[in-house]
Amino acid sequence: MIQVVKANKTHVEAIAKVCSKGWQSTINFPHTQEYIEQVIQEFYNHERIKKEVSTSNREWGGYYVALEDGEVVGAAGGGMTEEDVGELYVIYLDSNRRNEGIGTKLLEAVTMQQKELFGAKKQWVSVIKGNKLGIPFYEAKGFTFQHEVVENGMSPYIKCRYSREI
Repeated sequence: MIQVVKANKTHVEAIAKVCSKGWQSTINFPHTQEYIEQVIQEFYNHERIKKEVSTSNREWGGYYVALEDGEVVGAAGGGMTEEDVGELYVIYLDSNRRNEGIGTKLLEAVTMQQKELFGAKKQWVSVIKGNKLGIPFYEAKGFTFQHEVVENGMSPYIKCRYSREI
């Protein structure tokens, strides 16, 4: 049975693994191995995650993890970007565990935190254009496409911005 809980320091290594592998499985644009490693090192290194599981405030509500028999099979987190507007910043699953409702449970945990603790009425998420895993999931959860944003940098790409009322 899947249980979603607030992450703690014992989950750091597993969060890094799930998020690193999950991010790699969602990218569908030309990229170099150097770029992949740079993103993983910036966002999914153990020190950053250790800090992020120890922090919970309006801007970053901390990580939630989906556990099965004590093993992390998914992770998600978000925060508030405006007075009553939340953002889902990250949600990844073990790639072998898709279509089991785990992502839905993680999204619900982040959404409830944003609504109950911070008064969110709207929620946003960014997803890489063409992401065949993320886009159908978000649309099924009531998110609607709003606009595209070009992200420049080492490996430019287009992200799609989706929102929903919560």
